[in-house]
Amino acid sequence: MSLLRVENLRIRFATARGVATVVDGVDFSMQAGEALAIVGESGSGKSQTALAIMGLLEEGAQVEGRICFDDRELLGLPAPEMARRRGAGIAMVFQDPMSSLNPHLTIGTQMAEGLIHHRGASRTQARAASLRMLDAVQLSDGARRLAQYPHELSGGQRQRVLIATSLLCEPRLLIADEPTTALDVSVQAQIVALLAQLRRELGLSLLLIAHDLGLVAELCERSLVMYAGRAMESGPTREVLAAPAHPYTRALLAARPRIGGGSGRLEAIEGTAPDPARRPNGCAFHPRCRQAADRCTQQVPSPRVVGTRQSVCHFDGAGAVR
Repeated sequence: MSLLRVENLRIRFATARGVATVVDGVDFSMQAGEALAIVGESGSGKSQTALAIMGLLEEGAQVEGRICFDDRELLGLPAPEMARRRGAGIAMVFQDPMSSLNPHLTIGTQMAEGLIHHRGASRTQARAASLRMLDAVQLSDGARRLAQYPHELSGGQRQRVLIATSLLCEPRLLIADEPTTALDVSVQAQIVALLAQLRRELGLSLLLIAHDLGLVAELCERSLVMYAGRAMESGPTREVLAAPAHPYTRALLAARPRIGGGSGRLEAIEGTAPDPARRPNGCAFHPRCRQAADRCTQQVPSPRVVGTRQSVCHFDGAGAVR
């Protein structure tokens, strides 16, 4: 039985330009203990998918499909019941730790809140658990950290606090939305190593939202590549990155900076992602795809198996029309 199952997920918002479809028929599942990455450019629908799982979409969002966690349907759950599952069953770490922490409350007060709310812990019990978790995320001098305010910590320290806070109620699934984007390179490496260690020690399932393909390669066994709200390619991370079947995945890899790559320009993906309220006909990627044919402009491609992966493209991995 899957720990998390997302089926035909669609998310729409009414805008002045019309109805914007930000997620369009996405399907995936996760097993207990697995790490899955959702990859794509900004605006591809990655974060909206994560927010739908957490029940944190903006007011006015129109959501269709199914989201089942531990064999329980999450969509349509009453707000109090969803709040009980949020933090205790599923937790989320956001990309900007400064905006995720309340500047007016101490770290200790913010960490204790979840344990008191979800587990009925006393202040003393919550403090002891918070100290243990700060030690687990390798943040030194825990007693002093609990008395500090967010602005007194560095970006890396704040991100460790967020990770510690998210794990206090022992969730089975951790959603990490671009957890290293706001950090410098050396701290990014520390956070990646920390997440990998916590997965091993706690048996966590990890849903990673990312555009950093190097981070994905280090942390995740499987990857789902999204563009314009749709799944373009999915499969084992090693195969997706080594021999991508979809032109969009290949374009993402070509645009990635490489150590020792010389002074040549990066191979940027031409054009911009489409307006969610004005999607092109056919394959959403065709206006930017160097491989696009007439068929791509008219017909939405169906998912097809290409080796170990699934690709939503009219062409096979070798470039032949299917």
